[in-house]
Amino acid sequence: RMLRVLKTAAEKFGWTPKKAPSGRGLGVACGTDSGTCVAWIAEVDVNKTSGAVQVKRVVCAQEMGLVINPEGARIQMEGCITMGLGYALAEEVHFKNGEVLDLHFGSYKIPRFSWLPEIQTVLVDAKDSAPQGGGEPAIIGMGAVLANAVFDATGARLFQLPMTLERVKEAIAKRA
Repeated sequence: RMLRVLKTAAEKFGWTPKKAPSGRGLGVACGTDSGTCVAWIAEVDVNKTSGAVQVKRVVCAQEMGLVINPEGARIQMEGCITMGLGYALAEEVHFKNGEVLDLHFGSYKIPRFSWLPEIQTVLVDAKDSAPQGGGEPAIIGMGAVLANAVFDATGARLFQLPMTLERVKEAIAKRA
């Protein structure tokens, strides 16, 4: 099942293999959640000076058995990808002396429509299988696919989310 989902994502993306780090800024990830197989491919640009990661495109393929409401499933996938972008790149609670510093959205950064990439979703046909979970599976691999894309772009590995400017710059500096 997973191989079929990965091949579907690769086809939709137009994937061509190349040894990483290739400088292209492409990442791949796969995962399972609630009986659903998911594959992601993402493209990023990384500003090696500032550490800024701009996600340009995300393709997500999901096989979740019989899909009762395809449009609803796609909308759920897009929402999960958007939330995953926030978790992976910006959302972080800050503390000082045991106190939460982020008490409003002025300091707690969430995804904004202005920085969302092109999002493409694919529902892999499995009409002969029982319906599976479709609400959250698309979120589980967003950190992985983006970290893999940053590695492909820079050769630097990131192991902590969110991938803040500082963390990206530090990982790039360690690579040098």
